[in-house]
Amino acid sequence: MTAAEVKTPPVPPTPSTPPTPSASASASAARRLAAGVRLAWLHLRSRRVPSALLALALCGGALRAVLHWHLMSGGALAQQGPMVIEAGAAVVIAITTHSPFGEAERATGRWLPYLRLGAALALTGIAIGALQLGVTGASLPGGILALARNVIGITGIGLLTSLITGGLLAWTLPLGYLGLAEYALNEAWRNPWTWPARPPADRGAWICAALVFAVGLAAATLRGARTSLADNG
Repeated sequence: MTAAEVKTPPVPPTPSTPPTPSASASASAARRLAAGVRLAWLHLRSRRVPSALLALALCGGALRAVLHWHLMSGGALAQQGPMVIEAGAAVVIAITTHSPFGEAERATGRWLPYLRLGAALALTGIAIGALQLGVTGASLPGGILALARNVIGITGIGLLTSLITGGLLAWTLPLGYLGLAEYALNEAWRNPWTWPARPPADRGAWICAALVFAVGLAAATLRGARTSLADNG
């Protein structure tokens, strides 16, 4: 027998161990989580939310400066200064409803309304927190209750405005309402719809501000800001 006649028996392949159902489920959940986080981050970047966070921090710093150095003090001015800054924070939130992608974004899927809702709620909470942090240790007329009511109410006006004008012009009606509120403050109006001029515990003012915010939030969540003059759908 020669060496050529000696045949090495074939080595059987090593059987691969199939993944267990729990491992497959874990891997699938991890992929979905990563995809969800990436989608949320892209949405926030498209809305310029990082820039909005910086702007809200600046609003908190401006409110701190106004109260610390008494830049606007005495009579109605003591309330008008913080009111202007609170309206500015609300305007920042409203402008983030602008989408640079227009109609193309609306075809991306069912997650868009949830992303809109989450972004608006998170920014509103952050705005209130940033302003409250700015007044820590200072005396704010009306306190945190008036601050929160003004922010959520004027944010609601901005969200509703974005449906008509688009996100980039969503500042128009909030600033118009700010002028009306300052006039109401000077004239001592008692109308609950001019909630910035009402005491912080006024129930009617809270109902009006919360109602405007709820309607604006729901409309902006389901429909989104107007993307063009021809956007009627």
